[in-house]
Amino acid sequence: MDILSQIDRSKLPHHIAVIMDGNGRWAKGQGGIRIFGHRSAIKAVRETTESAAELGVDFLTLYAFSTENWNRPKAEVEALMTLLVDTIHGETPTLQKNNIRLNAIGSLEALPANCLNTLTSCMKATEKNTGMVLTLALSYGSRNDITLAVRKIAEQVQKGELLPENIDDKTIKSALSTHNIPDPELLIRTSGEQRISNFLLWEIAYTELYITPKLWPDFRREDLVAAILDFQKRERRFGKTGEQIK
Repeated sequence: MDILSQIDRSKLPHHIAVIMDGNGRWAKGQGGIRIFGHRSAIKAVRETTESAAELGVDFLTLYAFSTENWNRPKAEVEALMTLLVDTIHGETPTLQKNNIRLNAIGSLEALPANCLNTLTSCMKATEKNTGMVLTLALSYGSRNDITLAVRKIAEQVQKGELLPENIDDKTIKSALSTHNIPDPELLIRTSGEQRISNFLLWEIAYTELYITPKLWPDFRREDLVAAILDFQKRERRFGKTGEQIK
C-alpha cells in the first residue's frame, strides 16, 4: 500500500511549516564539512515539496536561512548563498512541472545581488502557477518581522489613517510579511531540537508542533506522512472543550 493512501485527505493541513535543522550534525556524522550537509539537504527539500504538492497541501513554508544565520562563519554563509542560487535555478523547472508558485519572506534586501536576482526571477516565472505555494523564509526572523509590522501600524496612526483603539489581530496580521498566506496548522522541526528559533512566532499561536529526531538531510516522504498522520490524530480545540467541537 502506498504510504500516501493512509492520509485522510479531508483532514489535510492546508499549511505546513518546516524548521529544517540538522544539516551540520548530519555532515559531521558523515565525516564531512557543514556545507556537505547543506548540499545533501536538497533532496529532502525536493521530496518534501513534491510530496506536499502531490497530497494537495496548499501552502508549504521552509525556514531556509534565519537572520541569526548571518552570524555563522563567512565561508559557510557564502557557500550557502551560492548553493541557494544554484538550487533555485536548478529547481525552477520542477516547480513549473508541479504547478508550484514560489514565494519568499524575510529581509530579502540583505541577500547578495545574484541570489536576490535568481530568487526574483523564479518567483516571476512561477507567479501564474495555481498549485501549492512554496514560501522560502530567507534572512527571516519573526521578531524582526513583528517589529517592522509595529512600525507600519505606528506610521498609520501617526498619519491619522488608523485609530489606536481600532488595532486588532487582523491589523497586525495584515502588516506582517505573511499577510497573504494562512497561519500554519502544522509545524515540523527536524533534529530533535525543541525550540521555535524565532520562526513565525505570531502565526503559530494555534499550530500543532511535530518534532522528529531525524536530521533534515535524511527527511523523506514517509517522514512527512508520519507528521501528517500524527497531526490527524490530534483534537484541535482552539480554547474550547472537546465536547464543544464535536
